[in-house]
Amino acid sequence: MSTAQALRLEYVAASESQLDQGQGVLGAAAFDDGARTLRGGKLDFPLAHVHTPVLGDAREMLEVWRAGGRAQPGSHGRVSYAWGGDFLFGSLAVHEAELTSIAGSGAATLLERATGLAYREMYAALAAAGNPQLVRVWNYIPDINLDTHGLERYRQFNKARHEASVACGRVVAGSVPAASALGGAAGSPLTMYFLASRRTPAFIENPRQVSAYRYPTQYGPRSPAFSRATVLGEAGEAMLFVSGTASIVGHRTLHAGHPAAQTRETLANIEALLNEAARRTGTGTLRLETLAYKVYVRDPNDMPAIRAELESALGAEAAVLYLKADICRRDLAVEIEAVGGLAA
Repeated sequence: MSTAQALRLEYVAASESQLDQGQGVLGAAAFDDGARTLRGGKLDFPLAHVHTPVLGDAREMLEVWRAGGRAQPGSHGRVSYAWGGDFLFGSLAVHEAELTSIAGSGAATLLERATGLAYREMYAALAAAGNPQLVRVWNYIPDINLDTHGLERYRQFNKARHEASVACGRVVAGSVPAASALGGAAGSPLTMYFLASRRTPAFIENPRQVSAYRYPTQYGPRSPAFSRATVLGEAGEAMLFVSGTASIVGHRTLHAGHPAAQTRETLANIEALLNEAARRTGTGTLRLETLAYKVYVRDPNDMPAIRAELESALGAEAAVLYLKADICRRDLAVEIEAVGGLAA
C-alpha cells in the first residue's frame, strides 16, 4: 500500500465524524468547540485539544488522521499514541501551572520547563515505540508573543526545545521534522501532537528562505529546530508535509501591515517548496490547489482579505481550515501549513 493511500487527512465537523479505530482513525486534533462536542465520549485513539477557535461558520471542527486498518493504541508517560501501519500519531499537553510546585532549574521559566518536559516525554515515547522517525510536529503555545523574564515566550520555547533535543541525543539542524508553533489561549496548556513513521522522510528546505535552524541570533538565543517541509515515500507514493509558512524571504518578514500581500508571499513560498520537493524526490510537481491547508489568522478582521487571496489562487473548493491564532512574529498576519500527495 502506498504512503499516500495509507495515510489520509480530513477536516470534518465533530458532529458528522465517525471517530473510531474501526474506521482507521489514527489520531485527531479538536479545535476549541470541537473538543467540547467530543467531551465525555469514549475514544480509543489520541486526541489533542487545541485551544484555538475556528473561523467561519463551522465552529466544531476536527483534524482527523486515518491510516489503513485498525490502529493500535498505546501510551508512555504523558503521551497517548496509536500505531496504524507504518505510522504513529501521538499527543500530549503540559500545564505550566502544575510545574510551580515541582522543583526545577531556577534559571528556567515555567514555559521552558514545560517545553523541556514535553519534548523529553515525546522522545521517550518514540524510543519506547521502537524509534520511528519524526515527520511532523504541531506545537501550540499559550501567549506565544508575550514577553516574560526578558524574553518573548516563543523564543523561550525555541531555547527549551533545542536544549531538550540535544539532551536526548537528537539533531537540531538538517534532519529535523517539519513543524509549526502557534499561539494558544491564555491559561491553556502547552499542547503538542506529532506524526512519526517507520520510514525515514526527506527533509526539504526553501531556496527563497534561510533555513529556520540557521536564523541569526536577532531571532532569539536558539534557532527554531524544524525543516521547511518533509516528504515521506517515493515517486507516486510520496506525501508532502509543509511546515507553518509565512511571508518571510531570507529571514526577514515582508509586507508587514498588508495581510493580502503576506498571503500571496506565503503561497509563493509554498509553491517554491513544492518545486524543491519535486526536484529532491524525483516526483511530479504538486499543484497548490490539490493540497489541504490549515490557515492561522492573527486578526479575524483580516480574514476576508486573506480568504479572497486564497480562493483566487486555490479555487473555492480547496480544503482549507481557518483558525484564529497568534503567530510566532508580531508582524505576521497569517501563517499557512499544508499536506498533500505528490504525483509520480
